[in-house]
Amino acid sequence: MSLDAIKILTPELIVILTATLIYVLGAFLPGRHWGRVAMLGLIGAAIALYCTYEYRFWPEGAQAPLASVEIKGPIAVDLFGQYIRWLALLVGSLFVLTAQRPSSSTPAAEMVGTLLMSVAGTMLVGSARELGLLFLGLELVSIPTYVVLYLARGDRASQESTVKYFFLSILSSGVLLYGFTFLYGLTGTTDLVEIRQILLAGDDTLGAGRLFGRLALVLIFAGLGFRITAVPFHFYAPDVFQGTSNLNAGLLSVLPKIVGFTALVRLIAIAMPGYEVLAWRVAIVLAVLTMTLGNVLALWQDNVRRMLAYSSIAHAGYMLIGLAVGLAANMEDVSSVALFQGIGSTIFYLVVYGVSTAGVFAALTALGEPDKQVDLLDDLAGAGKTHPFVAGCIAVFMFSLAGLPPLAGFWGKLSLFFSALGVDAPTGGDTSDLRKWFLALAIVAALNAAIAAAYYLRIVGVMYFRSPLTTLAGEGGRGARVALTASVVLVVLMGLAPGRLQSGANKAAQSLLPAPATPQVAKLP
Repeated sequence: MSLDAIKILTPELIVILTATLIYVLGAFLPGRHWGRVAMLGLIGAAIALYCTYEYRFWPEGAQAPLASVEIKGPIAVDLFGQYIRWLALLVGSLFVLTAQRPSSSTPAAEMVGTLLMSVAGTMLVGSARELGLLFLGLELVSIPTYVVLYLARGDRASQESTVKYFFLSILSSGVLLYGFTFLYGLTGTTDLVEIRQILLAGDDTLGAGRLFGRLALVLIFAGLGFRITAVPFHFYAPDVFQGTSNLNAGLLSVLPKIVGFTALVRLIAIAMPGYEVLAWRVAIVLAVLTMTLGNVLALWQDNVRRMLAYSSIAHAGYMLIGLAVGLAANMEDVSSVALFQGIGSTIFYLVVYGVSTAGVFAALTALGEPDKQVDLLDDLAGAGKTHPFVAGCIAVFMFSLAGLPPLAGFWGKLSLFFSALGVDAPTGGDTSDLRKWFLALAIVAALNAAIAAAYYLRIVGVMYFRSPLTTLAGEGGRGARVALTASVVLVVLMGLAPGRLQSGANKAAQSLLPAPATPQVAKLP
């Protein structure tokens, strides 16, 4: 790895060093000191964010910190990686604030430090252009997640959810690695740019090797499907969400989806040309099954976290729409505008969903106590009267997740739906089949959005139209209140002025395609 590559990784290194410092200080600080530890974590995230903008941390030749620059090593310097880095730091800061508690049996240093490690892993996945580094980043998210799940609560339900997630996560990692071996065996390299060039050049020479590419595609979808909670790899989510804390449920809702979709975009949409026909069909089927099952099953839930787990599954289905559009548009002679719009819409939706979801779980944390969670929907009854500010924020988040205008979620869904309607067929090809697939997908997505509105509005109705059954303590800490306040402000601002964020997402998608290179001879096993 070159010195330029190490300089590019400065933000990730700062976050990791901050987490390490927090671990060490936790051994010497008496008591819990949640406030100090959380503040140290926020300082580290802020410094890392500054370094992503600072010119001197970028390689020589970059005209701006967001320019696409090719350097030797496993690091991708592009707008897409930057976008994911900023998103990881943003939602990571919100979760660090939420983790700040007045008193708790959970060790503060271990909780915040491990959370920062997950943020660093998310940032690393965003910048990886090599299979080994990509897998390292994915595991740097998964392994700390096991720890925070175990630290959250000491009861049997929490331990059961941790064990379920642990074993299923290991299985998904094994499946993903198996897919990587087929991809490596087909191309003879682990560099994503080289893999793309070899597959482009080997169109006529790969022959039977195409079978290995298809196996790699299916296994990668399966391995990453666990992280994004796509059907049929979703089944762990409701039980794990119900058994853990509100903070950890929020963490599981957001960070794994960011890394999962980031990896899917880099691996399948960009690095595997020639397999788009199979890939977009798989993505469409997964999108329809995921959003429909998630929304329908959410209607019957009385546990808040279990309901939001199915909601999280449904949102993965929406994001798969953008991925399917990008894959279909990446076929030969299809306009690249659709590719940018599809991938860009997915990135934009990740931001909208991530901020809204982090805000929801920060609000639930604020309504509870350090060692007692808001579990049931009945617990929220009358919250509009007893805790009007927090209840109002939850209502805004529910409206945004439901896709009601003028909030951010409306523009996120609209962007995905229009990207599906805008898919065109290859020049000179038959437009009917392709258009029918994506028209049907847009119709199913619209129907699912209507179904989802029922259970989101149900939460709002319980808070404002039912009498309190229990007294909510509202002692989740000032950090959770700050996090939910910041989240609701961002959701409203993104709803009122979505253009700049959407434009940035489209530019990030455009930066993914490398400059044309001299074709290489395909390397066959």
